[in-house]
Amino acid sequence: MNQFKFKIIGAAFVLFLFTACVDDLNTEPKVELTLDKLLEQDPNAVDGLVSKIYGTFALSGPDGPDSSDITTKDNGEAAFLRSIINLQDFSADGMKNRWGDDGLDQLTTTTGWNGNNKFFRYLFDRAYYTISQSSNLIKILKTSKANIPDRENHIAELRFLRALSYYYITDCFGKGAITTEDDINTSTPKKESTRKELFAFIESELKEVEGTITATKSYGKADKNVVRMLLAKLYLNAEVYTGTQRYDDALLYSKKVIDEGGYTLAPSFASVFSGDNNTSPEIIYTLIADAVVSQGYGNTTYIINGNLSTETMNPNNYGATDGWSGHRATKAWYGLFNNGNLVDSPDDRAKLFFTTGHSYEMNDYKKWTDGYPSVKFTNKNFVGTTNATSFANTDFPLFRLSDAYLMYAECVVRGASGGSAGLALEYVNKVRTRSHAGEINAGELNLDFILKERGRELNLEGHRRQDLIRFGKFTGGSYLWPWKGGVKDGVAIPETYNLYPIPTSALQANSQLTQNPGYSS
Repeated sequence: MNQFKFKIIGAAFVLFLFTACVDDLNTEPKVELTLDKLLEQDPNAVDGLVSKIYGTFALSGPDGPDSSDITTKDNGEAAFLRSIINLQDFSADGMKNRWGDDGLDQLTTTTGWNGNNKFFRYLFDRAYYTISQSSNLIKILKTSKANIPDRENHIAELRFLRALSYYYITDCFGKGAITTEDDINTSTPKKESTRKELFAFIESELKEVEGTITATKSYGKADKNVVRMLLAKLYLNAEVYTGTQRYDDALLYSKKVIDEGGYTLAPSFASVFSGDNNTSPEIIYTLIADAVVSQGYGNTTYIINGNLSTETMNPNNYGATDGWSGHRATKAWYGLFNNGNLVDSPDDRAKLFFTTGHSYEMNDYKKWTDGYPSVKFTNKNFVGTTNATSFANTDFPLFRLSDAYLMYAECVVRGASGGSAGLALEYVNKVRTRSHAGEINAGELNLDFILKERGRELNLEGHRRQDLIRFGKFTGGSYLWPWKGGVKDGVAIPETYNLYPIPTSALQANSQLTQNPGYSS
């Protein structure tokens, strides 16, 4: 058990200071006691306040799994991580959800997207909730006369968390309003910022934070190499975001993470996604879950329980007491392993699908037994005994070393200067041999291989839609997958789907925002 897990709950005594913003872009906090007064009384309360902001990525609200920081009829489904999985994985090729409730079908089938879909709103609202609360606390820390321990590092952490939120706004929606601590208590709606402007703001924030944040690793918290990893991912997708490629910079920062982060690949791939993965040497930044002190329906509980069902499986075998019968992988994922012959594949990653009683083809995405559930994430400890629980203990690795290895290799293949083809091949083979997949040779290392290897290694970790867009495979008809465009074998989808529609509620809250092309307001 990591101490930081308790800090999330330890912050509960100050959570009354924060209330959700009904207006997505409203940055004015409603408080019963000013933060400044609180910190004057107890400067060490800053740890709990900052932990609350970290918790907004993994937890739905301050009062347990049934609470929410944002407005929603179902508090459990509006957590940040749950939104990342919904929008980055279920809309892509590898994973599908069968529930179809109030807009989830639109994601699973990449059809009928519109601004009234609550799942688009959840991510947008979540991001701006974290942005506004980070800014509130940054302003207090900058101006408070209290003797606050580690003040500058806490400000740097909050600026990172705010930048991470803007990163998802940039990636998913391509536009938004930039609000900071300077906008608190202002009533004038902020103007719309373009994707290029959002990119420039995030880059500037992260570059400044890189110079001030601690280099010392603390599990579940941001440090210098966590910041560098986000910079590397920002630069990797720069051509999508701005029209100008920045692969040289992506290579530079991924190499800094590799060389200076002190991370190593875990000996076992499966261990990185098990209930005791807080001991993993390769996780760079994680969203923390705990079955007792940080319960949530939107953290890895959503991934694990969603892939389990008593209809064909025993959830206890995976450290869980519940199966939600929701998610299954498609052949676009498990077909990457030995052409779908999982039994004969030497790759450890190919064994992380449940096949008994399930069909290889997903003829009906709403039928539980069509497609293979992914048991990549499990609540079972990798070492020692496990007591099955309703909520997950498994932390979510938002950033990890194998991603940095594959990012470096991709940059080299794309022609980034300063890279080494030999080192790129070495990194890819480290990822593969860890899972007993076998080494490849230099002639096999091309962009098509890298996209497939990223699928084998990183699917269900919130990267897939972004990867497909970067490789030009998400929209159009050059690459089809099951239920793309609402058709069993897949059809082309419009280029407008490279961005999600701006939620209608956001347009109503800020008259300066406009809808993305191809969508009605």
